[in-house]
Amino acid sequence: MPNATPSALRRLCVSIAAATQAEALSMAKNSEPVADVIEIRLDSMTDPDIPLFLDGLSKPLLFTNRPTWEGGSCADEEKARLALLGKAVAAGAAYVDIELNSDPILATELIGAARANNCQTIVSWHDFKCTASRQALTEIFQRQCRSGANIGKIVTTARCFQDVFRVLALQEQAAELGFPLIAFCMGPLGMISRVATTDLGGYMTYAAPDNGPVTAPGQLPASSLRRIFTELGHGN
Repeated sequence: MPNATPSALRRLCVSIAAATQAEALSMAKNSEPVADVIEIRLDSMTDPDIPLFLDGLSKPLLFTNRPTWEGGSCADEEKARLALLGKAVAAGAAYVDIELNSDPILATELIGAARANNCQTIVSWHDFKCTASRQALTEIFQRQCRSGANIGKIVTTARCFQDVFRVLALQEQAAELGFPLIAFCMGPLGMISRVATTDLGGYMTYAAPDNGPVTAPGQLPASSLRRIFTELGHGN
């Protein structure tokens, strides 16, 4: 495992989902040597103590409270669900993830609060079944650009290599508009996109903690993904 700080040009976010705060904090601490950003999945825990993570970890933290309607575990109504992200913003989070299909009024309020607190917002859209058409993906991306968020995130499920091409091709639009975009595919066929996306201009890629649970199909262990970057001459 490398001791040097990982390259910020190819951001690797380690996604942490655990039933208890103690377990989540332990996995997050173990992930810090290979992570640029650590995602704390609030939807995996009951009554999470957000300052506990901010005080206990040194890497920038991304807080996500994924609803059940987008593959997560949070069944709360929108006001309560997004209010928890608001607490993360006020406490000093580096990033929060807001689903594109969140309540638009509440999402706009949260994005404004994040901007006032120097917290970056990731507006996300996930498809755990398939990959939409090129036109549909472009429309999703355009909605993200209009959302007021800092960064877009489009993640689909690859059923063939053409799906991977369509999703990675969104980086061309992102570069033209100057809107940072996280874009890759889930599933076995999408694994290559998790490696390639940052070299194609993607803002960040995601990995699972070593010896920890994945938060999406096809996630690689963090140290394995960092090792791949190193072997390609992109790591430290």
